Amino acid sequence: MKKKVAIIGATSGIGRALAIELHTRGYTVGATGRRIERLQELQQQLNTRIHTQFMDVAELDDAIDQLNQLKKDMGGLDIIVLNAGVSNYQKESVSRQADLHVIDINIRGFANLASYSFDMFEEQGQGHMVGISSIASLFGWGLNVPYNASKAFVNTYLQGYRQKANHSDADISISTILPGFIESEMTKEKKGMFWVADTQKGARQIADAIEQKKNVSYITKRWRLVAWLIKLIPNWVWNRM
Repeated sequence: MKKKVAIIGATSGIGRALAIELHTRGYTVGATGRRIERLQELQQQLNTRIHTQFMDVAELDDAIDQLNQLKKDMGGLDIIVLNAGVSNYQKESVSRQADLHVIDINIRGFANLASYSFDMFEEQGQGHMVGISSIASLFGWGLNVPYNASKAFVNTYLQGYRQKANHSDADISISTILPGFIESEMTKEKKGMFWVADTQKGARQIADAIEQKKNVSYITKRWRLVAWLIKLIPNWVWNRM
């Protein structure tokens, strides 16, 4: 019997493509986001086994209420994919406020739903939490300081919860997904990208990683090599880039 999955941040890019991919595989999908018109479009496209819920992850208490409402509408949840995130890559007026906005969404919004979801899965005895990180999490970058740092937080946070899950009586899996360059609204302004995967290919590989309950998965798979090379670069080289 196919499971019920909630995708937090499903109105565009990877989140939307993953909702469609998992629906195609027979899952019942719950999609959240701030752009109601896009949620409506997704619901019309998929038609059956699709539930939508407005959610702004920056509104912490409201986001929990909205997740609970989605769970109620779906009759339960087996998997939650935490995909909502923002970037201020090369914005002309990067500021303290812009940095804090990224942190509010990518760290506080993420941690709020992740910690709540873990407790929810412990209570029900099983579940699978999936966090969408990034290859950018493996290094600091002056052109996108808060984004890279926030994704590094995601990696360590999920690593800690993976250890916590191993000591839990409940059957909980924790997956960290690290995409490289994938076509999306977030990447369309970036220059100098390579190994750019189309959104559908990225979604297929993420869905495979979810079904295999992988601890860590690079999307697409070749980015594992880049991750290995990044870890070999000494700090003094990064500091001069």
